[in-house]
Amino acid sequence: MVLVSEMGKKMYIHTPVLLERILEYVKPVKSGSLFIDATLGEGGYSERFLTEFPGIQIIGIERDPEILEIARKRLGRFGERVMLFHMWFDDFFNAYEQLVQTDPDRIIFDLGISRFHYEVSGRGFSFTEEQPLDMRLSGELTLSACDIVNTYPEEKLSLLFRDFGEERFARRIARAIVYNRKKKPVKTSRALAEIINKAIPKEGRRALKINPATRCFQALRIAVNSELERLENGLEAAFKILVKGGRMGVVSYHSLEDRIVKRFFKEKKSSCTCPPDWPICQCRGVSEAEILTTKPVQPEAEEIHKNRASRSAKLRVIEKIVPREAV
Repeated sequence: MVLVSEMGKKMYIHTPVLLERILEYVKPVKSGSLFIDATLGEGGYSERFLTEFPGIQIIGIERDPEILEIARKRLGRFGERVMLFHMWFDDFFNAYEQLVQTDPDRIIFDLGISRFHYEVSGRGFSFTEEQPLDMRLSGELTLSACDIVNTYPEEKLSLLFRDFGEERFARRIARAIVYNRKKKPVKTSRALAEIINKAIPKEGRRALKINPATRCFQALRIAVNSELERLENGLEAAFKILVKGGRMGVVSYHSLEDRIVKRFFKEKKSSCTCPPDWPICQCRGVSEAEILTTKPVQPEAEEIHKNRASRSAKLRVIEKIVPREAV
């Protein structure tokens, strides 16, 4: 959906991914339920839940003030049923008891980057546009993608592209960036994309089904915003505040995120929390959760056709089976 602001600027409304399946798995079971949209974005999930279930309350968390304002206007008609927080979700969940008095029944994370960031924000997320190389999802962060690209040593850049982008040609790309920045700082997304494209061998480019710059741009975005650390911390803190019988769903878009979610869910399902090298269980623990999606739920062909951004999405859902006090 495309809206036009009062200044004539196009504002893209993100299409919620796997919305019907999320409704199926995490729909509220009683009036008065508290639903937390941990990655509010433009409010697509929240709007549907508020409309579908008139008795629920929603808390929305969004780290980007521009997107938060879009969501605030979109959800304004629901009045006091909505409470919005301008925060990173890990900070919110770790400070939950100081912010909110009621524990939630349902929590949803959509870890994708909004279309707004690619097409409107002008912060260098798009490798096809001439934009300042920034990639910060929130203005209070000090380190930008430009800082990383122009100051990291070659070896550190290579490891970043390998570990956070799973880039096969990480070393070649890092070498090319260092060579080019000696002549002129790399300050725009298009300039960086051109360097990456030229660094990858022709046969490597031909084998790709995605833009050659995709993985490196992903790696930079993850590093700038500490996305994987925030996810690990946020999942643990969010699970802790869920009520017994509460459900948490996570939509991830690349293997690094999905691996973290999968491992976390398995740990919560396990009845033993002892280190794996201990020969005998000492914790006498109980399983904390049941995994409701034995395999990740993925979009059908029809949804992918309508919304290409959904093609890599994976939904995993867990249900808490112990009371909060026992965790």
